[in-house]
Amino acid sequence: MSTVAPPAVVLDPRVCGRRVASSDRTRLPSVLGGDLADIGTAPRLLAVAALNEIRAHADGRPPAFEVFTEAARLFADATLDGESPQEYARRVCHATGLTATAVEQAVADLTGELRALPATTAAELPATGFGEGFDTRWVPRGRVFVAVMASNHPVPNTCWAQALFHGYSVLVKPGSRDPFTPARLLAALIAAGLPPARAAFLPCSREVGEYLLREADRGIIYGSESAVATWHQRESVAVRGPGRTKALLDGTPDDAVIDHLALSASFDGGTRCTNLSAVLTTGPVEEVADRLAERLAKLPSLPATDDGATLLVVSRARAERLREQVAELRASLTDHSARAGEHETVVELADGSFLLRPVVLSADRADHPAVGTELPFPFVVVAPWTEPDGVEPLRDSLVLNLLTDREDLVEAAVREPSVRKVTRGRVLPWTAAPGIPHDDNYTQFLLEPKGVVARR
Repeated sequence: MSTVAPPAVVLDPRVCGRRVASSDRTRLPSVLGGDLADIGTAPRLLAVAALNEIRAHADGRPPAFEVFTEAARLFADATLDGESPQEYARRVCHATGLTATAVEQAVADLTGELRALPATTAAELPATGFGEGFDTRWVPRGRVFVAVMASNHPVPNTCWAQALFHGYSVLVKPGSRDPFTPARLLAALIAAGLPPARAAFLPCSREVGEYLLREADRGIIYGSESAVATWHQRESVAVRGPGRTKALLDGTPDDAVIDHLALSASFDGGTRCTNLSAVLTTGPVEEVADRLAERLAKLPSLPATDDGATLLVVSRARAERLREQVAELRASLTDHSARAGEHETVVELADGSFLLRPVVLSADRADHPAVGTELPFPFVVVAPWTEPDGVEPLRDSLVLNLLTDREDLVEAAVREPSVRKVTRGRVLPWTAAPGIPHDDNYTQFLLEPKGVVARR
């Protein structure tokens, strides 16, 4: 990563295939310092006009699947709107602090998910034939879909591409640090044959994004607990908040299990919603936490574009906010990272970016309020779990990794409504296949069954 920030790129809203210059501007900072992009933001009046125009053209008909396979190829390999794949990857690295390796993997995952859309759909919908003349059609639950995105990772942008695949017309509010992925994905889709009137790219304020979400037939929102809290009871909005992925460790782990926990916490710099953030253990808490901290302390402090880099880098301002947040947590918990020689959360690198070192803390009880705290880098709280604690400390988990042979615990976890996915053994939290829900059945959120009965 160069120590000189690249020239700022200009991004403006795009509505139905055309660029709309906006006099409302914001600057996107680089993790190296300076400005990376000059972003035109959509005021409410422009957002209303875009919504009306998109809705006027929405017909609920899905594009040909070839649009998505070709878009996947173009996203990965083509120059789009003057941006090469290499320039895209560099911009995402400089904007988000993700490593070059993480961005490369994200491109592979994103394009793979686009190609797998038919398989995902088939796996998530039941059979529809009920004999001669009786059928069920799965159709969109509306016409207009709004996505309010975050910036922690590029891959979640497949959520709105999936809505397009099923026939929705889509408006996308990009995350504040990564407008590049949705802009490039939309350019790839249009170049692949998506009718331009089916989508809009609208950088805007959170308030404007939430206005669009209220007006949409269906939508999705990503963000912190405070950002998504008001949307949990709205049936038309899929909520993607903090993951709070946990592991239940039944007994003293061997080195392979410690390596598994460390990778679960640190993969992609700890930025995924499925990264491990809490370990509940029936074994010795201090020993588990010390060994995990020692393993994570071996990860190198390298610039994001170095081939060996694994950890997130951020801007000075964001680093200071996270340093203060961790300091508050350290004050009430046992700091095992410090025991492993990790006394600083933030390391300033020579290129001007600030690297976030892993942090492992331990609590003295399973119901400690820090258990489940999620931060955007490898941060894990280890706490004791005993039989009387029951399922309560395991609740509110996007993924619960059970490292146990106890079938009763597995059954209790599967039946717990607030646990969205269960893994057993050394299975990484994000492991999936078409049809395995990430957080409920997204295809059935987008579609509804409609009976069709005909006489022949």
